[in-house]
Amino acid sequence: MSTAQPARKRDAAATREAILAAAVVEFTEHGYAGAGVRRIAERAGVTAMMVNRYFGSKQGLFTQAVARSFAPPTIVGDERADLAGAIAHTLTERTASDAERLDPFLLLLRSAPDPEAADIVRRGVEANVGARLAGLLDGPDADVRAQLALALVAGTWLLRGVVGTTALATADDARLIALLTDMLEPVVHEVGGTSAATGTGPDGTQG
Repeated sequence: MSTAQPARKRDAAATREAILAAAVVEFTEHGYAGAGVRRIAERAGVTAMMVNRYFGSKQGLFTQAVARSFAPPTIVGDERADLAGAIAHTLTERTASDAERLDPFLLLLRSAPDPEAADIVRRGVEANVGARLAGLLDGPDADVRAQLALALVAGTWLLRGVVGTTALATADDARLIALLTDMLEPVVHEVGGTSAATGTGPDGTQG
């Protein structure tokens, strides 16, 4: 009677997770155009055929990698309380010279030049961090206001965390938090509303 043990059945969930984790790293480091399915497979310890089996294509894998990158609350949390201040504090902390890099933004920066990837990134941002932030805002035009806030976040991250412009890179943290909070407040809380843009007063009259 044979004592040989049957080969252990592959854990499909673990394999898929390994591929996706490897893809996030590869796309973040090289962007959509520069990332290779074979390199992703090597990182995950599987074959390229296995990658296609689980995700269908490089495009399908990139879509899942973008969702994985932007789903966690990296800068924008889940609490309404002091939302502008919380975003400003976290953004300042996460863009400091000694901070861990913000992979979701690197993935965006390195993949956006590719038209196919840009559309996937857009949908990923809108469906994840964009929708989460918009859901925390009261009042009209929540989607527009949320994406304006994200534009400020992305721009600050780029100049302070990637380019390292002198004024932002050397700014006092407390002062930078205060400035960012003041810039975010009108968007987050719709300070002034549409009346500031149209020149109308709170009662709707011109003035």
